[in-house]
Amino acid sequence: MADLFAHEPTARFIGGTCNDEDAWRRMATLVGHVALRGYGVWAVEELSTRQFIGYCGPWYPHGWPEPEIAWSLRASFQGRGFATEAAVCARRYAYEVLGWRTAVSCIALQNDASIRVALRLGAKLERTAVNRGWDIGIYRHPGPDLGASKPA
Repeated sequence: MADLFAHEPTARFIGGTCNDEDAWRRMATLVGHVALRGYGVWAVEELSTRQFIGYCGPWYPHGWPEPEIAWSLRASFQGRGFATEAAVCARRYAYEVLGWRTAVSCIALQNDASIRVALRLGAKLERTAVNRGWDIGIYRHPGPDLGASKPA
């Protein structure tokens, strides 16, 4: 997790780079979300090596625009389909287990890699907004009745 937050290519869209101590605090925020909401993001591992490569899951902290399917991967694991695969599972969980009727992904307007993932998932840019000082696109995912368990 500290590696993900330490490198500019991955950290710039999730609050910026930070040192190990602040990475620990960010991880504690993710864990705290689970404690308070009963769900949250999961660690994503590469199956063959069991190496931590990022996180993905349902995310809806207080003050967030809407319930979100969130993801972030370490730079060396981007572009290989991991985020798409993990987000399909997270979205299915949000709809089938949590009972969400809709989900979005809030993506920085310059984050081309995550925008491509959202589009592969069938999400469509609904609007732009400012969230915690960031200009974001709010990408609406297909609903649970529209085949949301598979990428487009």
